[in-house]
Amino acid sequence: MAYADRHGEEYDRNASFNQDKHHSLIDETRNSREPLASWLAVTFEVEGPLDRAALESALRFLVQRHQVLRCEFQRLLGDLSCAVHRPEDIELESVHMGEFDTSQEVHAFLSGSFQKHIDTLEWPPYTMGAVVRDAGPTTVYLAFDHIVSDGMSMPNVVRDVQIAYAAYRAGKHPDLPPAGSYLDFGREQRHRYASIAVDDDRLTYWKSFIARNDGFFPQFPLDLGTEPGRLYPPVNESATLLDGHQAAALEARCQGAGGKLFMGLFAAVAIALREEGGPDLYRALMPLSERGRGTWRDSLGWFVNTLPIEFSVARDLDFPQLLAGVRDGFSTMMESLDVPFVRAWELLAPEHFTGRCWPFPVNFLSYIDMRKCPGAEHHDRWRPMAHVWVSRVNGTTSWFQRDADGLHINSIYVDLPQAHRTMARLQHTLRETLLAMANPAATG
Repeated sequence: MAYADRHGEEYDRNASFNQDKHHSLIDETRNSREPLASWLAVTFEVEGPLDRAALESALRFLVQRHQVLRCEFQRLLGDLSCAVHRPEDIELESVHMGEFDTSQEVHAFLSGSFQKHIDTLEWPPYTMGAVVRDAGPTTVYLAFDHIVSDGMSMPNVVRDVQIAYAAYRAGKHPDLPPAGSYLDFGREQRHRYASIAVDDDRLTYWKSFIARNDGFFPQFPLDLGTEPGRLYPPVNESATLLDGHQAAALEARCQGAGGKLFMGLFAAVAIALREEGGPDLYRALMPLSERGRGTWRDSLGWFVNTLPIEFSVARDLDFPQLLAGVRDGFSTMMESLDVPFVRAWELLAPEHFTGRCWPFPVNFLSYIDMRKCPGAEHHDRWRPMAHVWVSRVNGTTSWFQRDADGLHINSIYVDLPQAHRTMARLQHTLRETLLAMANPAATG
């Protein structure tokens, strides 16, 4: 576990919009019957006999390299501020956590440890370590509260630690590209949008969507068995939808129709929802990376904005027309990428902004092509795997990932009998839809 002394810390940085909202929600529910919490984690393997000193140096290097991991949060005069610990003050405390006989015991221990030690309101809001085997590779794990990371940060964590570990084993200093500070990103974003007002033209896209949707949040269109205002324990499930060859076939067909694989995926999700009883006009919230191609690409932080997307999946549309609709909807949405979701929410749906969750199950999906992430060329050796956990939910969220092995889905949804039935049917229909898209000749 990383720690630093308190000498020289200064509360001179404001947190980002995402961090402020997240911290407020966790703080407000801490002493309630249903306290909220979440973490993101990544595991990966290092080859050969473990060099403990090199691994400890690599983990310390990660914290020293990324300023957001050296931030301690405190609310001052209503604003969430950050105390930044100096890199030279970061130390690493190595603790033997025990011995385990089965992988099930290891999994249970890690899950419990993450929930116990990762706390938005305490520093450090993350934990790290390694599972050392008598024979076989060592598995390194790092888990972070959402306040300091996002899904796209996980590949950067793997790449940074692996490169640093190899360097320290060789007696060298790690050589990695510059990584901009997420605190600088948050400061720039606040400078641009802290004073935005409800009549600002930059909110036009959101307002037009709200008018058509009759509300800020697009509702998940299928029955999950939930009751308004209630939160439930979550189910966390993962599955492979297409193997590598099938995903490549779908990508080729999308390219032939003037689109990209993610457009075909979004169209398939919308069709599957329609086939299960949803509408033929798809509306959803979509998280989007704000990293761009500059120094943020190699950074850790919560570089995620969320925007609504809308397109038709009417039955009379052929495949090129479906993709054209998704492409147009995506292009229109991207014109407003710069407007922070938290600010739009606060200004345009203030009646829901202070709630502990979204007002009802929201239609939400995410897509990441892991093959394009830093270090992807080594993933076959490093075997990285991402994990996500939340304490309570009131609907469903799905994350889609493409890698060399295919197209995968990870869904978290309410642990209710109706939700289990609904999500099982939806996933089956989605897989059949994707297969039909990838090989239309085989399905007639």
